[in-house]
Amino acid sequence: MNGMTSCRLVVSCGRETGFSSCLRSRRGLFVRFGIVGCGVISSAHAGAIEALGDRGELVAACDVDSAVAEAFAAKHGCGVEKTPGDLFGRSDVDAVAICVASGLHADLAVAALEAGKHVIVEKPLDITLAAADRIIAAERRSLGVVATISQRRFEVAAQFVNRVVRDGDLGAITSGMAECTWWRSQQYYDSAGWRGTWAMDGGGALMNQGIHQVDMLIWMLGRPVEVTAFAGTLAHERLEVEDTVAAVVRFESGAIGSLTATTAANPGLPLRLSVHGDAGLATIEGNKLGTFALADPAAGVTNTLANPGGAASGDGGGRRAALLAEADEIRVADVGRGNGMNHPAQYAEFVDAVDNGRAPAVTSADGRRAVELVLGVYESARSGRPVALGG
Repeated sequence: MNGMTSCRLVVSCGRETGFSSCLRSRRGLFVRFGIVGCGVISSAHAGAIEALGDRGELVAACDVDSAVAEAFAAKHGCGVEKTPGDLFGRSDVDAVAICVASGLHADLAVAALEAGKHVIVEKPLDITLAAADRIIAAERRSLGVVATISQRRFEVAAQFVNRVVRDGDLGAITSGMAECTWWRSQQYYDSAGWRGTWAMDGGGALMNQGIHQVDMLIWMLGRPVEVTAFAGTLAHERLEVEDTVAAVVRFESGAIGSLTATTAANPGLPLRLSVHGDAGLATIEGNKLGTFALADPAAGVTNTLANPGGAASGDGGGRRAALLAEADEIRVADVGRGNGMNHPAQYAEFVDAVDNGRAPAVTSADGRRAVELVLGVYESARSGRPVALGG
């Protein structure tokens, strides 16, 4: 590792900790990663670590199936450990990615933190609020950095829409819609014993597939305070959990959101998110910017009725024109942008957070909020009543 120099302590949250030794490159901290769980999603994490270049490397991995771990290690050029404890005990591992069944996330994340490792947890943070709170408490005790995977936040379109929401360019946010309209075959659910179970999967289409859209809706609209929902298992067999769910969410600001998730829509559609305000609206289709329209102060009162969803005509001010031009530039760039997962951008931000002793962009608290809303959806669907959140 050219240009690397020894560094005896990691500085986290502005304080020295007992975390494992790290290395530093000319570009900043060099983080050595381990991965626990070598299933399907682990390849996205390995690719993201590789993309770090001289800011990180994959050192070792482990899995309950030793053959799977050996194959993963051969593919990605890393070592193998028999158990998570063995991996956590390595002094040359600074951070750990948790990529196992959702119901095991807290046990492993807490153990990693107690062993002096920073942690990235694949979504969801866990499947109960008690488990999420265990991770948050261990994070505070250890002063480690914990990030929850929500890679969609790092897409160019998502960053743009969130910025215009925060800057007030859409006016008062009145509503939003988040849709996950996917297909998963029966074979998918039968491929692993934990899939489609309450104990390990924690839910179905919403907890497993739709939780990214849950996080995005919260990121755009703010803190949810109440939810009403319906759910069912409509196209699969032997599932304990739902394959279709729809919910209406009321937010602290007064905004109202709708949330749907299904794995029973064959062949499926791209993810869709829309955010609506009294001065503009925006949509994201898949990972690309869709409609972006800002109200034209010079337009007549019937403008939006005559052209629903269309961009208002005229200038309406330099900032408005600049934002519309920026949206056009993003759409042009989107043409050549793939639909792949954006784990590399989140990993790069995580390394920066560790290096600078600050919280990551997607925190364990963010992960908890998404889980709380999902659990509220399930409780409402079971009880047939609205469920208050954040109590």
